[in-house]
Parts: sequence; C-alpha cells; structure tokens
Amino acid sequence: MDQMNCDVCVIGGGSGGIGAALAAARHGLRVTLVERADRLGGNAVIGGVHNWEPGVGGTAYPREIYERLNALGAAGVWSFGRHCCWPGGEDFPGGETVIDPARGYNDTLRRYGSQGMHLDEEFCRRTWHGVVFEPDAYAKVVEDLLLKTSRCDILKGWSFTEAQRDGERLRSLRLVSNNGGDCRITARYFVDSTADARLCQAAGCEMMQGQEAAAEFGESAAPLKARPDDVNGVSLIYRVAPAAQKAIEPFDAPIGDCPWQKHWPFAIIGRYPAGDLNINMLPTMNGDEFLNIMRSPDGYGKAYELCTNRVMAHWHWMQNRYPEFQSFRLSWIAPSLGVRETKRVRGKYVLTQHDLIAGLSGQTNANIVAIADHAMDSHGAESAGIAELREPYGIPLGCLLPVSLDNVAVACRGASFSHIAATSCRLSRTMMDLGHAAGIAIAAAALTDSPLHDADVSSVREALRRDGASLG
Repeated sequence: MDQMNCDVCVIGGGSGGIGAALAAARHGLRVTLVERADRLGGNAVIGGVHNWEPGVGGTAYPREIYERLNALGAAGVWSFGRHCCWPGGEDFPGGETVIDPARGYNDTLRRYGSQGMHLDEEFCRRTWHGVVFEPDAYAKVVEDLLLKTSRCDILKGWSFTEAQRDGERLRSLRLVSNNGGDCRITARYFVDSTADARLCQAAGCEMMQGQEAAAEFGESAAPLKARPDDVNGVSLIYRVAPAAQKAIEPFDAPIGDCPWQKHWPFAIIGRYPAGDLNINMLPTMNGDEFLNIMRSPDGYGKAYELCTNRVMAHWHWMQNRYPEFQSFRLSWIAPSLGVRETKRVRGKYVLTQHDLIAGLSGQTNANIVAIADHAMDSHGAESAGIAELREPYGIPLGCLLPVSLDNVAVACRGASFSHIAATSCRLSRTMMDLGHAAGIAIAAAALTDSPLHDADVSSVREALRRDGASLG
C-alpha cells in the first residue's frame, strides 16, 4: 500500500470541500483533496444544481468563481419570470427564472425579509436574484483555482474506505481509486466534506438523523415525537434543449407507486445562458421513501432508477400539459441524485431554529464564521413548508467541530445542525463559506499544532474578512 502525507486532507470535492481546500492552501498548508467522482463540484456539477439561490454570504470565493465564469460567458444573474402563485402565471408548472442583464452579482446577496412567495410578488421580483452557470465551466474554474495555489493535490476517482483514530485525533485514512489504486494518507488535520459526514461516521462520531422531537432542542416547529426517517426530499434534476420542431417525446412506462401519480409537484425551471432549461422537481422522491430504499441491496441504484423513470414521466406530462415545452427535447439527466439531507454530526454547537429566528441581532454566540438567510425550507410529504426569515443569522465555528474529534472540521450539509436548521443551511454558497471558515480555522490551529477547538476565533474572523467574507 502506498503512503501519502499532507497538512490537510479534504474528503469530498463539493462546495464545502472546494472552499476548505482553497482556504487552507492559500494560507500556506499542503492540501490533498479527495473526490470520488471524475470531476470536482459535487451537487453543483453532477447533481444538476447549476444554480445559486439568493442569499447573504457568498461574498468571497463564490464571488471570485462567479466573476471567472461570467468572463467566460458561462454564468449569469437571474430574476423571476412567471410563477404559478402570481397573477398571469396560473398556467405554468412552478417558478421560472430568466437571465437578467440588468442585474449583477451583488443583487444575488439577499433573501431575507419577504412575507413569502405567495404573498409578496413585488418584493421577490425586486429582491430575489440568483446565479446560473454551466457545470463543465464551473468544474474547470474551481480546479484551476486550486491548482494555481501550487499547494493542492487533487485525487479524482478516489474515496476513503476506513479511518484510523487515536483518541480524539484522526490519524490516517485508507484511500482506494476507481481503477484499483490503494494507499494510506496521514494528515495533521482533516475536513469532512462528504455531504452526509461519512468520514465522521466512520470515525465513530455521534450522528443525528431526521426530525428531532420538539423537546430535543426546544424547537416550536419540531414534532412532538422524533421522526428519524422524515428527511428533506430528493430531486433528480434534468435539462432540456431547444429543438427545431415541436414534438412530444414518447413515454409509456408505468411509474409505479409514486406520490405524484395524480398531481406532479411544483418545479423550478431556470434558463441557462445558452437557452437550455434546468428543471428541478421539488421533490422527485420523498425523503422517507429514499431512506427506505437505501436500506436494500444496491439501494442508491434502485432510487436513481425510480427517479429517472419519474423524470421521464414528468417531462412527458410537461410537454402534454404545457405546449410551450414541445419546443424542447430532453438532453441530460443528472448522473447523481440531489439529496438534501441524510445524517448530521453532533458538534460542539448545534445550530437550531432558535438561531435562525433570533438572527444576528439576537444571537449571543460570538464565534460566528458564516452567515445565511435562506428560509426554513423542506420538501416532501412530511414537509413543514417554507418559513422566511426576517434577518440573516450566523453559523458558529462549533457547528463545524465534532464533539469527539479535535483535528477534524465538517464542511457539508452533514455539519452540526438540527433538522430544521439544516433546511436553511444546506445551500451551495453557504457550504462553500463553511469550507472557507474550516480552512482558515485549520490554518490558525496549525501554527501551534493545536486542537481545532482551541483556534482563536477572532483571528479566524479577521482572516475571513480579509479574504472578502461577509460576517454581518
């Protein structure tokens, strides 16, 4: 078995992993970034989430990435077009986003303050703007940024299989490649950016799953009894391209026992700079259904197959019900499911509904390293719906630090959030901001080879601000 070593090993090359690797490398540490897919980007590339929703934060690395993409003609800022909840949009299957040349990146940096999509059309049209980008260009831009540091080695097509732990320190990981490679990597610090905190699970950390009981964190929106299988729904995103002639693509396969047999769900339909459409069913599969399927052999393959079938049925329905879509053809189905929630690690601080409602003006935790303002937003049969926020809230460093490990940071949707908080925190730019904070915290701790929980948070915050990050 080959041996490798570095200062920081980042597992997972999605938004959080990109932020962590870039921050640690730019601050002088030797980094190895491990990604099991054949390209970087995670859900933002292979999951079809080629969209950054409106939201505060996102002022450092996301801005830098956007500017590079925009210069290539591979990104744009969108505004809302039609919406089924607004006058004139009643005969549309959801919400429409369109490229808006009058808007710039700064216009994408606010979500909070709305009464909600159903009640506040004027506010949403004026205030809510986001970013759409081409995934291949995004993957190349982020890889180029990492390689430009000259301190980041990228292992694509690799994943970890086991973790070696010594007390409260993670010592090494065994890595295997898709073509049979095998090595062990030793690092001073690790970042878990595996979406559902698989590294922390392998290291024996305490995990959380599903909806906690109201008594767990005193959250008013939580159920009286815990519902561990009720997680946010799963989407399989697809893309359609303009066609020369109108036609309805055939589909005659049965969709089986599907919650959408009688009425297909709301969809967000976003236009790419080149004119294609990105279609995101909200959701394609309920979270409890997904978890149940995942318990069976080849569960992920079965879930993907079912969702693919539903995507094709949904597109067939769209073309029949709304003739404007007959001018498009199905061109791509994301090779990865858009999974919003699975397991989360219990950290030194658990972000909850209380933090989201209190906002920056009411939070007492001084260790905030990222901010967000997305709604409490869940999808599926057991959805609590959407609750907008009146102001941004902060995410403390303790949310990134597992209780029982002192040299591991978590920068993914599996960080230390309650189920309710996770419905807000899970977005791409927020994950990149958390990765940025994790990389800075590791760089600060590495100066004295200290545990991460001993990092000077004030110096971490100062470094983040120097990098352009907004902390409120």
